[in-house]
Parts: sequence; C-alpha cells; structure tokens
Amino acid sequence: MWGMAPTSPWWAPDMPCESKTPVQRLGSSCQATPHCSAALNPAWHNCSVHPGTHSPHLLQAVSLEAARVLPGLPPEESLLDASPIMGSPEGRFHFAIDRGGTFTDVFAQCPGGHVRVLKLLSEDPANYVDAPTEGIRRILEQEGGMLLPRDRPLDTSRIASIRMGTTVATNALLERRGERVALLVTRGFRDLLHVGTQAREDLFDLAVPMPEVLYEEVLEVDERVVLYRGEPGAGTPIKGCTGDLLEVQQPVDLGGLRGKLEGLLSRGIRSLAVVLMHSYTWAQHEQQVGALAQELGFTHVSLSSEAMPMVRIVPRGHTACADAYLTPTIQRYVQGFRRGFQGQLKDVQVLFMRSDGGLAPMDSFSGSRAVLSGPAGGVVGYSATTYQVEGGQPVIGFDMGGTSTDVSRYAGEFEHVFEASTAGVTLQAPQLDINTVAAGGGSRLFFRSGLFVVGPESAGAHPGPACYRKGGPVTVTDANLVLGRLLPASFPCIFGPGEDQPLSPEASRKALEAVATEVNSFLTNGPCPASLLSLEEVAMGFVRVANEAMCRPIRALTQARGHDPSAHILACFGGAGGQHACAIARALGMDTVHIHRHSGLLSALGLALADVVHEAQEPCSLPYTPETFVQLDQRLSRLEEQCVDALRAQGFPRPQISTESFLHLRYQGTDCALMVSAHQHPATARSPRAGDFGAAFVERYMREFGFVIPERPVVVDDVRVRGTGRSGLRLEDVPKAQTGPPRVDKMTQCYFEGGYQETPVYLLGELGYGHKLLGPCLIIDSNSTILVEPGCQAEVTETGDIRISVGAEAPSTVGAQLDPIHLSIFSHRFMSIAEQMGRILQRTAISTNIKERLDFSCALFGPDGGLVSNAPHIPVHLGAMQETVQFQIQQLGADLHPGDVLLSNHPSAGGSHLPDLTVITPVFWPGQTRPVFYVASRGHHADIGGITPGSMPPHSTTLQQEGAVFLSFKLVQGGVFQEEAVTEALRAPGKIPGCSGTRNLHDNLSDLRAQVAANQKGIQLVGELIGQYGLDVVQAYMGHIQANAELAVRDMLRAFGTSRQARGLPLEVSAEDHMDDGSPIRLRVQINLSQGSAVFDFSGTGPEVFGNLNAPRAITLSALIYCLRCLVGRDIPLNQGCLAPVRVVIPRGSILDPSPEAAVVGGNVLTSQRVVDVILGAFGACAASQGCMNNVTLGNAHMGYYETVAGGAGAGPGWHGRSGVHSHMTNTRITDPEILERRYPVIVRRFELRLGSGGRGRFRGGDGVVRELLFREEALLSVLTERRAFQPYGLHGGEPGARGLNLLVRKDGRTVNLGGKTSVPVYPGDVFCLHTPGGGGYGDPDDPAPQPPGSPQQLPAFPERGSVYEYRRAQEAV
Repeated sequence: MWGMAPTSPWWAPDMPCESKTPVQRLGSSCQATPHCSAALNPAWHNCSVHPGTHSPHLLQAVSLEAARVLPGLPPEESLLDASPIMGSPEGRFHFAIDRGGTFTDVFAQCPGGHVRVLKLLSEDPANYVDAPTEGIRRILEQEGGMLLPRDRPLDTSRIASIRMGTTVATNALLERRGERVALLVTRGFRDLLHVGTQAREDLFDLAVPMPEVLYEEVLEVDERVVLYRGEPGAGTPIKGCTGDLLEVQQPVDLGGLRGKLEGLLSRGIRSLAVVLMHSYTWAQHEQQVGALAQELGFTHVSLSSEAMPMVRIVPRGHTACADAYLTPTIQRYVQGFRRGFQGQLKDVQVLFMRSDGGLAPMDSFSGSRAVLSGPAGGVVGYSATTYQVEGGQPVIGFDMGGTSTDVSRYAGEFEHVFEASTAGVTLQAPQLDINTVAAGGGSRLFFRSGLFVVGPESAGAHPGPACYRKGGPVTVTDANLVLGRLLPASFPCIFGPGEDQPLSPEASRKALEAVATEVNSFLTNGPCPASLLSLEEVAMGFVRVANEAMCRPIRALTQARGHDPSAHILACFGGAGGQHACAIARALGMDTVHIHRHSGLLSALGLALADVVHEAQEPCSLPYTPETFVQLDQRLSRLEEQCVDALRAQGFPRPQISTESFLHLRYQGTDCALMVSAHQHPATARSPRAGDFGAAFVERYMREFGFVIPERPVVVDDVRVRGTGRSGLRLEDVPKAQTGPPRVDKMTQCYFEGGYQETPVYLLGELGYGHKLLGPCLIIDSNSTILVEPGCQAEVTETGDIRISVGAEAPSTVGAQLDPIHLSIFSHRFMSIAEQMGRILQRTAISTNIKERLDFSCALFGPDGGLVSNAPHIPVHLGAMQETVQFQIQQLGADLHPGDVLLSNHPSAGGSHLPDLTVITPVFWPGQTRPVFYVASRGHHADIGGITPGSMPPHSTTLQQEGAVFLSFKLVQGGVFQEEAVTEALRAPGKIPGCSGTRNLHDNLSDLRAQVAANQKGIQLVGELIGQYGLDVVQAYMGHIQANAELAVRDMLRAFGTSRQARGLPLEVSAEDHMDDGSPIRLRVQINLSQGSAVFDFSGTGPEVFGNLNAPRAITLSALIYCLRCLVGRDIPLNQGCLAPVRVVIPRGSILDPSPEAAVVGGNVLTSQRVVDVILGAFGACAASQGCMNNVTLGNAHMGYYETVAGGAGAGPGWHGRSGVHSHMTNTRITDPEILERRYPVIVRRFELRLGSGGRGRFRGGDGVVRELLFREEALLSVLTERRAFQPYGLHGGEPGARGLNLLVRKDGRTVNLGGKTSVPVYPGDVFCLHTPGGGGYGDPDDPAPQPPGSPQQLPAFPERGSVYEYRRAQEAV
C-alpha cells in the first residue's frame, strides 16, 4: 500500500518509468496500480530487517507525505466498534500499525469513520526517527490540513488509541542484538541451557551448527530445593503452589551472591535471568535473588517462575533468558516511541500484539511474549474475516512473502502451542501455531544431481532476486516473472544500485538461462538422455516444485490433529501468495481460495480487529477426579478474578469482558498433555463447575490420536484462564454494486502447462460485487498480483474480497522417461507418503516410545525391496529396513498374498536390535500377480521380554536373552490379525531360564495394530499415486529417484578421488579403530575414479564377541548411508541408490556380521558409532566424536528409567567440535532435570560440561559432560558405554578427546570405577558420576593460523518454526 493523497499522483515526476498514473479514490478510472509486492522484495512483506539505504526515488515512491483511501474500500464503508474504548464517535483517531522489518503499514480510522492507510519504510533515518510515529504524523497532517513538524512531539488530543504489532523482538533474537544478560542458575547446572535437550539441529552436518545461548555470563547460585520424599533425616516439608511437598536442602546464599552480582555490574551487565530448580512450584529462592539484584541496581531481572511458571527447567530457563535479553530492547523502543508524543502518550490507549494473538498494554509487553507479534496480526485478520465470511468452514492461512511462507489454521478458535523454538531458543509461552515452512518468493533455485531444488536458501532483502538489478541469485520470483505472472509495469522504479530503475525481466531470464543450461546439459549427457527443456519449461518446473514443497508441511499441519486438508478453505495473503494460491489449493484438494481485499495489510487490519487479552496461569499436580474438582474450581475462579481485575483496570466494563478456562491434561504416565477448554462442554454433576474438561479432553484425544485410555487416570499439569476484553473494530460492509462487465486493463501473455496463453489483466479497485472472472487472468492491486489459473474462476464477493473456485487441473501426460521436473515432484510425493504413514503411526500408537519419543520410521520400497523413501531420518534406521524387506521377499517368495502383513526383528533378517519391530505390508495392484511396492514401519517397543526390563540388557550373551524373536512371521493373514499367535510369541522368552516374556503385552499389541494402520495409509497413498499417473510411471520414477541418489554419491566419490589425485595421493584410504575390549574395526576404501564408485572392505575386523557388542550387517549399512549423506553435504534422497555405487565387504562371523544367535543390543547403540568413526576417519572428514551413546538404565520393582547422555563432537576443517551434544547414530533428547526428579527417586546433582575433555588442535574437539545422579531408593544401575579405554582420535595433528569414566560414590565416601559395562545395586545416598568422552581435535594445536571463535553459527536460511518443525525435530531426536 503506497501512501498518497487521494488526488495526487504518487509517482515522482522525475522517475524514469513510462507509467506515472495517479492513484485516485476508488471508483475513478485508474489506468495502472502501483505495486509494492513482497513477491518481488523478499523482505517487503516479511518481518526481517532491511538495513540498506535508499535513494530519493525510493523515498518519493514509498514515503510520500500523504495517505489515501484503501483500494477496494468504498468511501461509505466504516469501521464500527464494539466498545467505548475503541472507535467511539468522539472525533478521535484510532491507529493499527504493523511495523515490519522493511515496511510499516498504518491502518487508521479517522473521525467520521473513514479509513486511511499508509505504507512507509520501517528504517529511514535520513527522514525520520521512528516509522509508526511518522505514519501517525502524516495521517494527522493530511486529515488536519496543517503541517506538523517532525522535530516536535505530536499532540495526542485527537488520538484515542494506537495498536501495534512489531518485529523488534524477532529481529533482535534472529540477529542476536539483544541486551547483555547474565544467567543465575542452581549450582551444578551452569551449562544446562547450552546442552539443552542435547539433540543437534541438523542430523547430517558434521560441524553441528547450533545457535548460541543468549546469556554472556553464568553465576551458579548456592541453593537447592528438591521434592520431599520423607527419607530419614529429611527437613520439614514445605508446600509448593502445585500442591507438591518440597524440601529446602540448601537455603540460598545471598551473602556469597552479592559480591558476584556486584562484579557483573562492574562489567556492564544490567539484565539478569534467574533460573532455579523447582521454582515453578516454590519461587521464594528466585524472589530472594531477584530482590537482591534489584537492590543492587540491575535494571531488568527476569525470574523464570514469573516468565512462565511451568515445570521443566530447560524451556523455562530459555524463556527467562529470552525475556531478559529482549524486554530491555522492547522497553527502549517503547520509550523512544513515547517521546514522539506530547505527555508520553499518557492519555492514549497503546496496545501491542502478543504472540498469542491478543493485545496487551504497552507497559506489560515483554520479550518472551513478543516474538510472533508481527505475524500474529495476520492470523487474527483472516480468522476475523475469511472464517466468518465463509460460514465457519475451517481455514488454512497461507502467508507467502519474500523471505518466508507462514502457514496456520483456524476453525473457530486460535490454535496455540505452549512451547516452540525460534532462532534456536525454546520459548515456554502461549503462541499461535504459525508454521514458517519455506523461504517464500525469494527462495533460491538450484539444479543438483538431476533434481530441481527450491530453497531453503533465500536471496534476502539484499541483493534480492536477480530482477532487482543488484546481482542477486535466481529465485521463485524470477521464475514467476519469466512466466509472465508478474508485470514489471506494475512496480515502481526503485531497483538497481541507485534504486531508480524498473524491474528487470532480462536479468531474470539471464539468471534462469544459466540454470537451464545445467538442466539441459544433464538431459543430454546424463544417465537417461531426454528432450531439452525451454526456459519457460524450466521456470514452470521450479514453480511446480516450490508448490509441492509447500504442500508437504500443510498436509502435516492438518493431519497432525486429525483433519483433512481438503476440507479447508485457503486464505491467501502476503505479496507472493496470490501467484501460487490456485496451485496450492488444487494440490491439497481444496476447492476454494479466499483473498481478502485488504490482504496486503491483513496484519494491520488484524490489529484493528483484535481483542485485548490478559492471561493467568499456574502449575498444578492434581489428579482430575471428583475429589479435586472443588480445588480446581477454586483455582480457576482465582485466576479468572485476576484476569477480570486486570482488564477492568484497563477501562473495560464487566459486560465487555469474557473469560475462558483451560486445564492442561494428560494421561498419567504419558508426556502428551493437551490444553483443553470446556467452552463446548458445559458442567455436569460429575465435573468441575467451570465445565466438563474430562469430556473435552477425551474428545480431542480421540480426534488427534484415534483412541483413548479409559482405564488410565488423568492428571492436571496446569490451570489457565484467558480473559478477553472485546475492543476490536468490526467492518460494516456496504456491497459495492458492479457497473457493467469487468473492464480488462490490458492483455498479456502468461505461460502455463502447454505454452503461453492470452491472459487478461484486471485492476482489483475497479471490480465490483458479482463480477466473475474466468481463468487464466491476473488481478492486480497495489500490493500483490493474483493469478487465476486455467480451469479456475474468481468472483468478487459482496464484501469486496476475491473468492476463487478451484477447478480440476487439465490432465497432462507424464511418461516413464526421466523428466527432472517430475523427478523433483515425485521425490516430494514419495517422501510425503512416508511422512503421512508416520503421522498415522504416531497418532494411533499407545506407547510412550512411539507416541511421544517418536522412535519409529516408516518407509516405501520398490518391488525388489529397494528403499524409495524413509521418514523420519533416524540414523540407525537408514537403509536397515531395506535388508528386512528383501529378506522377506527371498524367504517367502510366492507365499505373499493380499491381506498379508509380516512381522520381523531378527538381526539376520535385517533387524537392528530386537525391540525394533518391523511390520511389512505388500502392495498389490489389479492385474499384477506379485507386489508392486512394499510399505513398512519400524517402531521401538518398550519391552519384548528377555533378562531385563526394557529388553536392553548390558550383559546379554545370546540373542534369546534380549527378548522375543520374529524371523518371518505373518502378523495378519488373509486380513485377520493373528493376536493369539503373536501373543504366544511375545510370551515365549518366559520359557527360557532367567528370562521373562514381554512385560507389557497390551502396549505391544496396540502398537503393532498402529503399525498395520500406518502401512494401510501408505497403501492408500500409493494407490492414489498409481491412479493418478499409472503403475509404469510411478515405478519408473521410483527407479529414477533411486538413480538420483546414486548420482549424488558418485559425484561425491569422484570429487574425493579427484582431490586426492591432484595432491598426488593414492585412491585407496584406510582407517582402524577399536572397541574397548580390543576388537578392531578395520576399513579399506578403494575409489574407482572413472565410475565414481568405491569398495568398502571391512576385512580384518575382529570376530564376533561373547557379549552384546555384535552389530548386525544392517547396522553397518545404516552407518554407511549416514556417512555418505554427511560427505555429500546437502539434501539428497536417502534410498537404495545411495549404496548403488558402493560394494560393501563384511566378513561373516565378524563383530559386524555375527552368527544368528549372537547378542546384538550393544552393537546397535555402541558399535554403530565406532563404524561411523572409522568411515569418517578414512575420508579424513573430521576427528572422532565421543563414539558412544552412554546408555544408563535405572530400575527396581516399581519403576524403570533409561537415558543416553551427550558428549563432545569431533572438530573438523574449519570448525571447533560442539560440546555437550549427541553425535552421529543417535540424537536422543534427555529428560528435563525437573521431570526426572518428579518421576524417579533421584536428584540431579550436576549436569554440566566436562571442561578440557575435548582434544586440543587448531580446531578444538567438543567437551563431554559430567552428570551426577544421587539415588533416593534402592535400585539396579546398569551402564552400557564405550570409549572408556580407547580415546576418540584426533586428525591431522589434533589431539584425542578424553576417555569417558563411570564412577560410583558410595554413601560412605568410597569411590568405585564401574568400568564401561556393568550392572550394580545402588542404595539411598549413593551417587553415580558419569564423565562422557570429549571429541578429537583437528590440526596441529601449535598451528599459528587464527582460529574461528567457535563452530559455524549459521541459522537456517529462513527461521523455521511451528508445530510441524517441532514434530520433525522431535522425530530426529531419537
């Protein structure tokens, strides 16, 4: 939206563009509409910083001293208000302002009810200090007809209210430009937030890049509070706010802390985050520390107990740090904003949008609640408009800007998440579930090893796409420009180095031609020669691939909660969204796209329509039973009173205030808590007075997960009340009658499948209610271009919006011959099948391992059993299931029939270890006698029998001791689930002396049924794909996608061999390492440079061992695929093709291919790591990482606990090793210390980095960790660890990392070295001290070359966030 007077030309008279047409009031004959379009500038719509300077031409174009009536908004349309606070007819202004990273949109209701809007640069220091203030000044000046000097504070007598959404907090977080902060944390936990969950962000990046912590220094506070268990000698219990009893083991030492705090002040640190153990329920220690800090003069102190009083110290600590880091930045901005007004805005209601979609007073706007302030307005905007207009049909919000694409959902209530990560910081606060899923119009385009690749890298605001004339890369925007879907004449002349030139289609064509040359070279010289593609076909291919890439997370978002994406309306906004909306909707099966007439400033409009919200929340530990309903009602009533009082203090009368109560409920023994409201479930005789939360919980649990657990008690984790003061404006729409047929502004040529088509262009401002436009056509407004594709029809609604009816895509013929465009699309479709199978499995499984830890994989296989796609990418599962499927094909041959489902876990049949049960279903097709595909799911079952609970015994010597064994078992035969037979097999280990059958048969059977259901979903999706393209085409592209992975690996092997050859080195490399028992693992790799192939020969590896460190062959193949993917260094399809250029030689009877009876549980978790160390060592890729998963098991008659613990990562060429992180074949998250102490009889005494344990080198190895557990009950402690004898190696002169160490300190003071593998009884007062290994160093430590400050700290190309991202992170953290 460009700011201008209704009667003044907006083009500067000296701008060198041919079209300089004035923009007039709606209804005049407008010949051309200016276009700011985030489709073009990858930052213009999005919330990212745009720090560049701007020429006078841009200032004239964007910052003219005027405002104009919003296009499409009839002069008689008014914004009426529901409250006396906003929009009262006293002749005052109401402003709603969206301050983005590059542009600020101002939406103003003026006296009399008419609306003005203005767009101006968020940063323009040559002309003004603050964009929102400047926007207000201009509108007041225009409306008042008098000059208002910039150097004087504005008179506020005519301003009733100001609402603002801002990206100040987001940008400070992304760019790490917040306040200097110190962290105060309970002693023993100084590195807790550095370690975090101990999972790495990118599975395959050997440098392990991780965003750095927000604090600058750490002070450990001498204090300790633990849960009271009544042990002998325990102190007097105190009661926490949750109802839990606690014990103060050590009062806070304020005297010792005072001097340390004074030291911080002397170093210039003024902001603190205070994070103490169990402060969510007993905050006195934090409050004492906070009072001392404020007494000493700290300007901001964030207590975690106040920032978000929820259990789990890690996310609560991150939230407190974010608050301390961001709130001072926000406060400085707010103070600067206030100074621009007389009286510091004392008598003006100023509200800021929070991440949860509610407005909050300026003085209570805090950092941890501000991160989604910008995009939240858009969600409020479409929820208040599209959802209502479309009769309450569920809506998917699709906000595609230049640097990111945001997706969200609304179906009558906001969908919140209560823990999410932004820029590597996990925030524990209510946030709208806004999923950033792609890099938007600025997504860069690549052609890699035969695949069209879109993003995630972005051109950014500078240099921007190629068409900006600043030497930028080719992007989605350039592809749309080449296809004629964007019209350069619709844009101002603000491009080029002087920012005074028009958009350049020629630059787009030139940049895209370079990529097209790569494509056609591949088609000519590649493995499957094919016809060359025109430039337009290449551009169209990239657009189609971009659309398919965006559809995958939208499917995930809806299916995660049990919804069908096709049942939704697509609400499209953002500058680039209109060009893709029809294609996205069609791909998802949607039949309607709704584009609001104010879509270009929907976030600002959302601010105008939003309500003021005050929330109150506190933790709880009560069971949800009739006996506790009175307590729950009392707590809810108290919180409701807090909300009402807070809103009344802001001027809301009680009738305008509504409250909604929530309980955070979960089944006992699970971690899957749901925040449920009872607003649709009125109170009954057997519920709290506030409503039937139990019924709401069961209904939602059933919808999201497909089952309930009626016999399981329900627990309340938190109580919450959301108070709302209704203050939003509401649009009173007067239908704008059509005045004859729509006028075609011009005709243009747009490229679609099949070639160019004549395409009429319409101006949105000239269209009226009832106008219908057949596709193809373009609809242009002042902020974006809407593409109505062939087969679709757009109509103008009575509210002036655009509703597009999406027709079926014209049938196109896809042949079996390789087409790189369809190859990329099929790659996404194959992966989507595996992902959707995984969603079904996670939803319908009952065990914690599968439902919450997400320890499973789903995969699609070809008719030969070769892997096609696998999700998620759990390293130890990569490629392993392929061996399982191929074994079944060989074993059963023709004895496979429709209705059969197979079960297997035996190591000699491709299994990893026995708890990983693989369910395989053949896919049959009419007319085919043999299966045309296979689908399979592998899930880790918590127990399948054996000598110890959990089926992972540290001292097993035979496979039978590790649990039930399935070689080739028909789980379903002829469509009948063989419950009796599988039950017998699961109980069979109990017949072996010293062993037990499964200890949890119910969960086993439930999870197996869930795996069968997931496979059935896969069969359905494969059938739909075959139905669309034909069996021969789908199978052909299965082969093509495998060949693509093969090509990528061959390219890597050739590059490695060529590099060695250029340095005069042989094409054979080797490496050797040892297990702690001395067993060697030897590897010799011979590179064939001409073929791009290699032989990986493990001859000389030690024999099978008497113990459980034996690794099945499938484990070695998984480790090899993992290493090949790491060495390739970019995303490639992980399938059978990865191993096609490789011949693997593993001697039978060795530790890597043991006999069928050998114990293997340790091989899966330990030997696999050593195999990776050997492979990466042979290639010289990096020094060894800790080489261990540090398996710790604790149990007795009534509890069992298992964890793996992080260590140091190896350094490499150009990076220091990451400290305190899991590496290579595992990525398991660790239990939060507060959860661990609540559920198990232990106290975590220390969990911090083991300083100095990383190997020295030019690049240092990462440090391991020290973890100390104090036992409060008698139990059996089992450890299964490695690298206690042999150190993790360094490379090229780097020194090795420190060995690990397992110590047990008895209550009487005796210290015992437990060795690497043992089981030992422990007693109350004993302490287990785990010292994990460090990573090896890289390069000579005495090399004088300067060292980098740390590991590469590169954030993703776009800041991925939302529930879809969190789910994928959790999947990969196994």
